[in-house]
Amino acid sequence: MKKKILIITTGGTLACVSSENGLLPGLNSKDILSYISDITSLYEVDFYELFQLDSANIQPENWQAMAEAVYEKYKEYDGIVIFHGTDTMAYTSSVLSFMLLNIPIPVVITGSQLSITNPLADAVENCRCAIHMAGSGMPGVFLAFDRKIMLGTRASKMRTRSFHAFESINYPYVGEVDSRGLEIYKNIIPAPSGPCVLERRLEKKVFLIKLVPGFDGKIFQFLYEQGYRGLIIEAFGMGGIPTLSSEVLDELRLVIDKGMIVVVKSQCPYEGSKLSVYETGKAALKAGAFQGYDMSTEAIVTKVMWILGKHWERKKIEEMFYKNLAGEIKIPEKEME
Repeated sequence: MKKKILIITTGGTLACVSSENGLLPGLNSKDILSYISDITSLYEVDFYELFQLDSANIQPENWQAMAEAVYEKYKEYDGIVIFHGTDTMAYTSSVLSFMLLNIPIPVVITGSQLSITNPLADAVENCRCAIHMAGSGMPGVFLAFDRKIMLGTRASKMRTRSFHAFESINYPYVGEVDSRGLEIYKNIIPAPSGPCVLERRLEKKVFLIKLVPGFDGKIFQFLYEQGYRGLIIEAFGMGGIPTLSSEVLDELRLVIDKGMIVVVKSQCPYEGSKLSVYETGKAALKAGAFQGYDMSTEAIVTKVMWILGKHWERKKIEEMFYKNLAGEIKIPEKEME
């Protein structure tokens, strides 16, 4: 019997057509199927057209719709593929990993850098990789691109035009396509730890700041007054915050004392933060900030949204933030003691 695969379409470059205002998603499932019928013929494939969006327009409400669609359908299929635009794909793959914890089938997100109608496009190859991964039986949320499979919580878009647009941040690829076919490295894919439960609530009022020299911290209070409950700071190096004047730290401490959850991570995508090394990092920890360790920015932002959606007390929030839920974080053993 052929395995059953559901393909959920959400728009993106893969489905784009030309218009007088530029490229926009316009291809429906039948249009797309005509380009990948040689792949889909190996499986029993259904399409579910969820929406037609440029992924720059993806909002938390769209993540909720995607998560609900997967949760409602997953028992009927061996795997699910989501066609998605590349701009926010890594945010989507991360947040779905949290919203669909312990999903027992593969959920694979993919897209392309060129429309599937372009004869030079990467779209067909990415679809091929994603559909075969969806048929692999490996549980979890994944991102497939340029013949690489990444954990959903570790993927990040690093290039705007190249076909190798995504990288796996501080974690090896969990699968690759080569001359032997699709090679899956099962030993590094987190196994489900319980039943799958849909966790759809998200806190949208989460903000991301990247520090630059001259930053004075006054925006912290403004964000708090605007109702933001979570703040992620991309700090310097291993996680340094300016300390020559007390202004930044005083402002930071003030909003943390008022209940804002603040996470400090490195601006560098690779190798992670270690706030305990320098005075400028230790000061942030003393102020009450959490640190991002080796997590990607996309994983931190969406994990904070997901955690704050539960309205937990700070102690529980901290416990859940540092808990490795979907392969998104590795804390050095010495710091766990």
